[in-house]
Amino acid sequence: QVQLVESGGGLAQPGGSLRLSCTASGNFFSTFSFSYLAMGWYRQAPGKQRELVAALPKRGNTNYADSVKGRFTISRENAKKTVYLQMNSLKPEDTAVYYCNGRAPNGDYWGQGTQVTVSS
Repeated sequence: QVQLVESGGGLAQPGGSLRLSCTASGNFFSTFSFSYLAMGWYRQAPGKQRELVAALPKRGNTNYADSVKGRFTISRENAKKTVYLQMNSLKPEDTAVYYCNGRAPNGDYWGQGTQVTVSS
């Protein structure tokens, strides 16, 4: 019903920047607009649980994990059915697979993930 595809991952040096993109498609949008989905970014490092990085709810304020606050910014372009995660001042501990999430009232949708590696 909703397919989410991430892109923009790769290698970055500590202190560098990357911008992740997540584009949505599917028959869900024959009924609803992209703005109907609350969007978020999660990440999972090796041996760790998946954690919320940033969330952009339909209503309310944007939320960030304390570890990324001030460095990462989540945004969306509804006309493109795309959500972004701008990542600045990257640290080695940001290394993880990053997943896009879309939340509808009766369903959660996940992308396949994109690898982000921060290393010198």
